Amino acid sequence: MPIPDYETLMLPLLRQLEGGASNVSESLPGIIGQFKITEDEAAEMLASGRVTVLQSRTHWARTYLAKAGLLHSPKRNVHELTKRARDLLNSNPERIDNSNLDRFPEFAEWRNRSSSTAKGSGDVSKRPDPAQGPEVQKQTPEDAIGEAISVLNAVLYDDLSGLIRSVSPVGFEALILDLLIAMGYGGGLLERKRMTSRSRDGGIDGIIDEDALGLDAVYIQAKQFGETKVGRPELQKFVGSLTGEGASKGVFVTTTDFSKDAYEYVSRVQHRIRLINGDELAELMATHNVGVRTRATYHMKSVDEDYFSEK
Repeated sequence: MPIPDYETLMLPLLRQLEGGASNVSESLPGIIGQFKITEDEAAEMLASGRVTVLQSRTHWARTYLAKAGLLHSPKRNVHELTKRARDLLNSNPERIDNSNLDRFPEFAEWRNRSSSTAKGSGDVSKRPDPAQGPEVQKQTPEDAIGEAISVLNAVLYDDLSGLIRSVSPVGFEALILDLLIAMGYGGGLLERKRMTSRSRDGGIDGIIDEDALGLDAVYIQAKQFGETKVGRPELQKFVGSLTGEGASKGVFVTTTDFSKDAYEYVSRVQHRIRLINGDELAELMATHNVGVRTRATYHMKSVDEDYFSEK
């Protein structure tokens, strides 16, 4: 039989993890046996040549289950069932797929968000899920690729957000400096970034010199706030620090978001301050290749009409 699609693999994967497997790799032998997948089928590779079709689909099943709150990962590549997953399995479902997972608000929100990544504004509830076969068949190949990329990006952003929250405060500050250099601040030169001493930072975590002599600089504050939004008081302190340094430009980055009052306050001050929240931070890191690597590259080609017009 052909290798099952990722939705068909959701329930078997949960059962394998329930039975003692700790990750996808440990689950594969049981899944191969359950579906009587041959050695040749199990070895079939994706076009990228980096991972098998079975591994890829099982990993995507794991990703979707995690987005629905059915899996918890206490550390990298270790997955545990949540109470929600155990309750679901105790109901003896015959199948688990996206239609089942949609009842969980976190999953529905994530799917809508991933669709909006590619589509922009509009009614996301009417947009097709790129992973749904029947819907993809109604799309042009280019549309299907665009939708699939939106899901890949949504997963990447979520993974980055989780990792960003887990780094140390010093590591987070260094990450922000690396990102701003990658974005072109300081001419993109690593030697123009400076971390301040934690005991004497005065509300400034880092500085990037915009010119070789350090006559113009961008001052940075990078804060991990758990689940709490950054409010106006924190921005007032930052503005005070900028004033004390005689600085006019600043970037304030957080892993969460800023309150409405914070955004309104920054819009009124004379200082030029850029606020970057957790969602935008993950997107900027992906865009500027900080903390990510390209896994595969595909080229979409079309006929060169000009070439043939000359023949």
